[in-house]
Amino acid sequence: MSAEERELSSEERGNVRCFKDLVAWQKSRELNREIYTLTGKGAFANDFGLRDQIRRASVSISSNIAEGFDRSSRAEFHRFVVIAKASCAEVQSQLYLALDVGYLAHKEFEALMDRAKEVARILGGLRKSLKSEGKNE
Repeated sequence: MSAEERELSSEERGNVRCFKDLVAWQKSRELNREIYTLTGKGAFANDFGLRDQIRRASVSISSNIAEGFDRSSRAEFHRFVVIAKASCAEVQSQLYLALDVGYLAHKEFEALMDRAKEVARILGGLRKSLKSEGKNE
């Protein structure tokens, strides 16, 4: 078994015992709540395609973090973090569309985009950390 495929020890996980302890998951949960709240109002609520797609993409972020954390290896966790980060980019793209068609006020757009960018930055750091840890063994 390669170093990247080895299971993470409790010492390596630090104080993180469960996916709920990860800041990335916590922040993505907040993004989910905001997405669900804003997409449930006005014209956005009636655009079932965009509404459902942005909700699925948002939920995919937190779900992939949780699933990856509970996988058996660092390499698998890394792979799921990469997928979560890609879902975050999908949310950002869909936010632009929601702004362009008038479903979001500029202030709402900015707040959601800031939250999505924060989640993306955290996931990027987590991805780099997981990748570099695997190389150091």
